[in-house]
Amino acid sequence: MSYTSHCSARFTRTASHASRRLVASLAAISLAAAPQRALAQGAAPATSSALPAIRTLSSATAKSAELLGAVSQARALPNGRVLVNDNFGRRVLMFEPGLGSFKVIADTTPATANAYSSRAAGLIAYKGDSTLFVDPQSLSMLVIDPTGNVTRVMSVPRPNEVISLIGGPNGTPGFDAQGRLVYRGMPQFRMAAPTPGANGPQFQMPQLPESLAVVRVALDTRKVDTVGHVKIPRQNINVNRGTDGRMSVTTRLNPLQVEDDWAVASDGRVALVRGQDFRVDYVDGEGKVAASHKIPHDWIRLTDSAKVAFIDSAKTALEAQRQRAMQVMQSGGGAAALAGMAGAAGLAGFEAMAAGAAAAGAGDRMRVMEFRMGGGDAPPARGAAPGATAGGAPSQTTLQIPPLNFVDPSELPDYAPPFGAGATKADMDGNLWVRTNTVYNGGSVYDVINAQGKLTDRVLLPAGRVIAGFGPGVVYMGFREGPGGVRLEMAPMRTATP
Repeated sequence: MSYTSHCSARFTRTASHASRRLVASLAAISLAAAPQRALAQGAAPATSSALPAIRTLSSATAKSAELLGAVSQARALPNGRVLVNDNFGRRVLMFEPGLGSFKVIADTTPATANAYSSRAAGLIAYKGDSTLFVDPQSLSMLVIDPTGNVTRVMSVPRPNEVISLIGGPNGTPGFDAQGRLVYRGMPQFRMAAPTPGANGPQFQMPQLPESLAVVRVALDTRKVDTVGHVKIPRQNINVNRGTDGRMSVTTRLNPLQVEDDWAVASDGRVALVRGQDFRVDYVDGEGKVAASHKIPHDWIRLTDSAKVAFIDSAKTALEAQRQRAMQVMQSGGGAAALAGMAGAAGLAGFEAMAAGAAAAGAGDRMRVMEFRMGGGDAPPARGAAPGATAGGAPSQTTLQIPPLNFVDPSELPDYAPPFGAGATKADMDGNLWVRTNTVYNGGSVYDVINAQGKLTDRVLLPAGRVIAGFGPGVVYMGFREGPGGVRLEMAPMRTATP
């Protein structure tokens, strides 16, 4: 993973639901970037004989003249056209071959009948050359034909899991060979009843799962089938009530956890990429599993001193980023502003999550406050000014955030994980491209795994690039050119042979 800032914060009961979700998403996003940054300090590409040599991706042959806010997804269409989801700029564009001229399919202006809502949306390759545009706010999916016209609208299959359909760290949704929609499910948990305590009821956070199901849904019958399970990061969250009656929520962060990833291969099989031993389990339409051999990888051994250094590095980086995030929110910014901040920092495409899973509404002002669930100030008198206490003084509202709490370095794994969440993309030739935690000269190294589960190539993307999609023999990338915006680039997968 890789990105933004974690907040171990306290909230008021009245803090908006959107704000709370934003903080939670930032927590997940921020921990993603730490492994790549900290592990890449001065690292050189490995030269093990068991691994293919790292090669640099061919130079871009086309670049969009249009600046975008982000390039979260690119969907190749016939005749060289490409659909692009700009979830920061809140636009879906269809570029003509050469990436020069384009057509606006959806945006936030009255110019299009297909409005892009205030929440980040997603693109999913659909039947033939059609595409689904998923709008989490309206819980609908627009069917876009190859010419860019919306032909019909469908409801999302499971409204409570709509966020899983926009891509990002949750994985890229797709369709299997039987036409079933595949995506990673959402955690299901319930709040436990409070227990008695000396300072009042003690609330307990729900136990977070260690894995989540990858599911497939038949859109006609809405029948759900579980493909398999993928390991996800665990966060240690505690809720405590102080002697003054105030409630605090604290977390202990582990920025280097082993997790799995997944993707839908071009032949319709679901690939579950295992982080513990770096191998791929391929699940076909009947549920049969074919496991690959372990993927060769230069595992980085973490000594005790390296673990301490990693925690210190992650703490410094995340502290700086969350302070920046709080400044953005305090100045009135919202999810969209945070998405731009993440992109400007070169956070390998996770602008999508900063504006996505968090975005219950762009521009929603962040309020990080203190709980006052019993105890503390008495409620204001009827008719009192907003924010006043029973004594007439304003109630305490704070934008400060408590210090970061990290796990003990001994709790880090002995070997650095090979990749993070949302690392796997499937090209059109049956290959998986896994963005590893190997960084060289500022660029990310992708392991290319063929349909038989064998490592065949290792590709270095130039600094600042992240893969957004594939076309026949080409890679589409987002590239941020300073603070001005992002351009879409197209590059051949391989240099042409003379």
